[in-house]
Amino acid sequence: MDKERFAAVRKDENGNIQMFKTSSGRELSYPEAIQEVDEERIEGVSVIREKDGETYIRSNPDNRKDNNLDGLPIF
Repeated sequence: MDKERFAAVRKDENGNIQMFKTSSGRELSYPEAIQEVDEERIEGVSVIREKDGETYIRSNPDNRKDNNLDGLPIF
């Protein structure tokens, strides 16, 4: 099975990403997305765990801006 990518995001009123839409059209909450990235089902991103306990998803560095999570289309 090919790995999916994040194709679009849904943000809250503060501009924070709350949900992700995958390349196959599945909609994932932020916690579900973290789990799928951890399970290596989603490519092009990593889960970052800070010492203060904050956990977030970040695009893997590749010197491109068109695939940054904040720049993805809104759904």
